Amino acid sequence: MTLLTNFLRSLVLTIIFSFAAPMFLVGGVLLLLPLIGQIPLLQGVTEASANRILHFLSIFGSGNALHGILVISLTCSFVGGLFDTYAYYRCQILRIDS
Repeated sequence: MTLLTNFLRSLVLTIIFSFAAPMFLVGGVLLLLPLIGQIPLLQGVTEASANRILHFLSIFGSGNALHGILVISLTCSFVGGLFDTYAYYRCQILRIDS
């Protein structure tokens, strides 16, 4: 029973962190771009970069950037959960073989 609880705890934490990582990464970049845009020579570059990031996100969200980042985050959490499941399975197989 303790193996199941350890696995579920690991799986839930992996899914949560895998969901939050793209949100914080994209959110952090979008928050830093206006700050960098305060430098006079970089204002146009940061506006173009922010527009390109929002356009990229809107592609995945059917025209809405917020839906796009949610789709990307959900996909990352699914892949993280699959990877954690595989790593747990592989650890159990190596434990049995030794």
